[in-house]
Amino acid sequence: MKTSKGYPILITLLVVLLIAAALIVNELTGFKHPFLDYVILGLIVAGGTFLIVRLFFIRFVESKINPIFKTIHSYTMSQKKLRDKIDKGDVISDLNLEVKIWADNQTEEIKKLRQLEKYRKDFMGNVSHELKTPIFNIQGYILTLLDGGMEDISVNKLYLKRAEKSINRLISIVDDLDSIARLESGEFKLRLEPFNLVKVVEEAIEDQEMQAKQQNIKIGFDGNYNKPIKAIGDKRRIREVISNLINNSIKYGRVGGKTTIGFIDTGENILVDISDNGIGIDEKDLPRIFERFYRVDRSRSRESGGTGLGLSIAKHTIQAHNQTITVRSKVDKGTTFIFSLDKA
Repeated sequence: MKTSKGYPILITLLVVLLIAAALIVNELTGFKHPFLDYVILGLIVAGGTFLIVRLFFIRFVESKINPIFKTIHSYTMSQKKLRDKIDKGDVISDLNLEVKIWADNQTEEIKKLRQLEKYRKDFMGNVSHELKTPIFNIQGYILTLLDGGMEDISVNKLYLKRAEKSINRLISIVDDLDSIARLESGEFKLRLEPFNLVKVVEEAIEDQEMQAKQQNIKIGFDGNYNKPIKAIGDKRRIREVISNLINNSIKYGRVGGKTTIGFIDTGENILVDISDNGIGIDEKDLPRIFERFYRVDRSRSRESGGTGLGLSIAKHTIQAHNQTITVRSKVDKGTTFIFSLDKA
């Protein structure tokens, strides 16, 4: 069965055959009639006109459509491919569809670029603000010491300790920024291995024990976990995630409150549940809780020495494990963070 692609060739062959048949009949019969000559001439003119018009039409379409394809796909369509599309009669519908897809992609890309630009401005503003505070503190302490504070024993040691505290804060910010940059760029390599989640949580609790005592907050498991719970992941990084989440529960917890850690076996994964009965998070803040430098209570978290990067690092670390982390919270009721890990 002939396709539409072969119609021009078929029409041309039919015209040639009709002309040849007319000439043969004219010669064999010896019948000379002007009408037959006109028919032959008409067929020749019609066939020639068809071929010429088609040639110019293809060139015209190519000159108009190819620049559009070049804009969309960064290439020029070959004459053969364009001729095939014209023969099939779908060049306009295809072009309309591709232009629509291209326009939608461009709109989406512009939207993303605007979001990235806003994110970049917010990020630069946050970084400069976070660095500015400890830098100005260090500058103030040193200038005070240079202006005579060095001679006062009660002042010089105090200001040197405060300067050291601000320097440690600077180091912490830079280290956290470096961790996030490597996580996002893919340079951060995980050392996946089976490990005991219960043991890792116990170590993380020990890391935060001192700060928890200052707030009179109790940290413990939500049940008895006498047997090991095996998971696969980067043990050191998961311990950092759990420490960050426990630290967050202490910063936003109540004096005399509690933080509990539990595990849920879903069959293929282990869910780690870290809950507190603290001040909670407003619903409007939940979508942004994992953003870099985003704080629900800026003044309080700065006083406690946070960099505002802990939750962002936790999120990127869990995502690097191809797992998920979520949060649910209610004001004055508490907050729960849940993340998943593959079972060993």
